[in-house]
Order: sequence, then structure tokens, then C-alpha cells
Amino acid sequence: MTAETCLPAPISAAPAKRHQTIAVSVGGMVVGGGAPIVVQSMTNTDTADIDGTVQQVAALVRAGSELVRITVDRDEAAAAVPHIRDKLMKRGITVPLVGDFHYIGHTLLADHPACAEALAKYRINPGNVGFKHKRDRQFSAIVEMAIRNNKTVRIGANWGSLDQELLTHLMDINAAAAAPLDARSVTREALVRSALLSADRAVEIGLPKDKIILSAKVSGVQDLISVYRMLAARSDYALHLGLTEAGMGSKGIVASSAGMAVLLQEGIGDTIRVSLTPEPNGDRTLEVKVAQEILQTMGFRTFVPLVAACPGCGRTTSTVFQELARDIQTWISTSMPEWKTRYAGVEALNVAVMGCIVNGPGESKHADIGISLPGTGETPTAPVFIDGKKAATLRGATIAADFKTMVADYIEKRYG
Repeated sequence: MTAETCLPAPISAAPAKRHQTIAVSVGGMVVGGGAPIVVQSMTNTDTADIDGTVQQVAALVRAGSELVRITVDRDEAAAAVPHIRDKLMKRGITVPLVGDFHYIGHTLLADHPACAEALAKYRINPGNVGFKHKRDRQFSAIVEMAIRNNKTVRIGANWGSLDQELLTHLMDINAAAAAPLDARSVTREALVRSALLSADRAVEIGLPKDKIILSAKVSGVQDLISVYRMLAARSDYALHLGLTEAGMGSKGIVASSAGMAVLLQEGIGDTIRVSLTPEPNGDRTLEVKVAQEILQTMGFRTFVPLVAACPGCGRTTSTVFQELARDIQTWISTSMPEWKTRYAGVEALNVAVMGCIVNGPGESKHADIGISLPGTGETPTAPVFIDGKKAATLRGATIAADFKTMVADYIEKRYG
């Protein structure tokens, strides 16, 4: 028997076909309908602080956020929104702004028509848009304002502020069933129904389906996967994806990646946010970078050149390798804003910075351009491979600078 006849049938590694959703325009940004998955973020400034909010929105946009949500919780915040929009436009920043409304959104939009006009999308929570007999009236008021201003609405149900009347009703039905479900399953169903019933009501009022985006946020990975599978199976609305409270640091990054990766691989999700809790005075743009990295590492979009670097082991105790990997990664990140304006497609570049002779040369050959250091030596002789072929050998104290020059020359020749 030959080796060829022993090979199994190939299994496709491609993600599932995208869940077919309705395309929605949010201030010119297309969400759903097969469009690229959109990265969004949210400020944590006081929106009434116009300059502080403008500064943070600008930073989020520079990091790659394509939609930015801001809190609109009181009159001062609502009054600030058009000024924020205008100051951003003076900087050449036209990112769509999303207003996050809770409890009194209907009043704020009515009392501040300039705010209603300046926002590209209104986010409302069916769990707190109004209570008892006020719910439908206040929900309708926001939807009618969106219709009047030709705006999109995200109906965002949330595990932590779920419509308690709906949940109680479903719990009572479940308790009387011959084979009742567990409470968690009923809560998931209530969350999905809250979003879908609210969307149906918005359509009844007159909001087109191509002006509606749905979300059903939870804080647990398995709940996220279950709820969004249910939403995708029962609707064709564009879906905003993410954990509602992912957490801080590595926990938040891992939880968001684990939950969203499963759904994205199944073709579910049209726009995503990674809701990280920042360190005190930490970098808010980290949530944008993580969202981009999720999409890029899964092969859905490309944002920055990929740098492959080995993790290090007993063969790579050299600080030269560690410093080179750090320097190249930082240099590429800081160079990207300029590169994007000059080199179309540069974000697809693959660079390798490897630490020893075991896998280093092979990985470097697989990259567009790669360098391989010899391991523990502090005075290395480092071969450089370009498009799979050895192009040079670098030595001495200027290895980092010389390799950067070679990368820059490669980018100029390939993408210039």
C-alpha cells in the first residue's frame, strides 16, 4: 500500500458559511448581509466631558474601532453629543457614534433633537426601557424617533437587566410543564424572546428590519454560545456579539476569545465588542486590539502584519532574541498608521522572528520575511529568509536595525 492511499479524505478548515442576516447601514458602515465583521468599542469617559470623550473616541478610532458607543444617561450628556460629533469631524474622524440609552432614552431624545440627529444608532435595552404600562409607550417613542431621523436601533437585551415580567411568565409556564427545564435554560429563552419580541414590535411601529441590530448579552461563555445559536436559528437580524462583562486582563481576553471564536466559526456574528475591564488608568484601546486579533487569527479579517515569534525555551536564553522580537512587534505596530496610507494590502504581511535553529529556519521560510537567531549566543549570526529563500546573514550589534531596513525595503517593493 502506498503512502498516498493511506491518506484520509481532506477535512475543510474553513469556517462555516456566514449566517445570512439583513444588511444594516450604520452611518455608512455596513453591518450584516455578508459584510466584513465590524469591530466596535465603547468609551468610559463622562460624555458630558466633551474634550475627554473626543480624545478617547479618537484613540479608539486610531486603534481600529469602526463604531464607537458613548453613554447618554442625562441631559448634560445628551447636550454634549452634537459637539462631540462636530469636534471629531474637524479632526477628520467620521466614525459612527452609537448612543447608549437606559431608562430615560425616550425623554433625552425628545428633549435633545440635536443629539438624536448626531448619533448614527440608538442602543436600547428592552429590560429597562420602561416598566409595566409605560414600557410600550416609551419603547415606541424611541423607535418613532429613530424612524423620524432615519437611524438604526440596536435592541440589546442583557442577562443582568432582563425583563422580569417576561422571565416570571416563562418560569410559571415551565413550572407547570410535564418535563420542566432548568432555570438557566428558561432564562436563556427569556433573553432571546425579549430581543425578538422587541424587534417584532419595532417593525410593527414602522422601523424597517434593515434598521435593526440585535444582541443578547451574557457574562458566561456557554450561555453566550447557547443564546446566540438560538438567535441565529430564529431570526435573520444582524447580530452584535460579545460578553457583557468579560472581566479584566487575561481572564477577559480568554473568555471573549473562547466564546466568540466558537460562534464566529459557525458563521454567527456581524459585529463584535470585547468588553474588557481596564486597569485603573489603563489603555481603553486594548479592547479594540483584542477584537482585531480574534478576527485576524481566525482568518476573517486582516488588520496588521502578523509577527510569528517562538515562545522561547532552554535553547533561546539569549536576550538578543527576546529584545529583537519585542522591537520588531512594537515597530510594526507603530508604523502601521503610516503604512496603511502608503501601502495597500500591507496588513497581510507575515513576519517571523525565531529564536533557534530547530524550527527557526523553517518558520522563517514560511513567512514573507523572517529572521532566525541561533539560540543562546549573545553575538548571533542570523540568517534572513525572504519569500522562502535565504537572502542575507546579519551579524553584530545592528541586527535589529538591519532587519527593520530589510522589512521596510520588502514592503516598498511588494506593496509600494
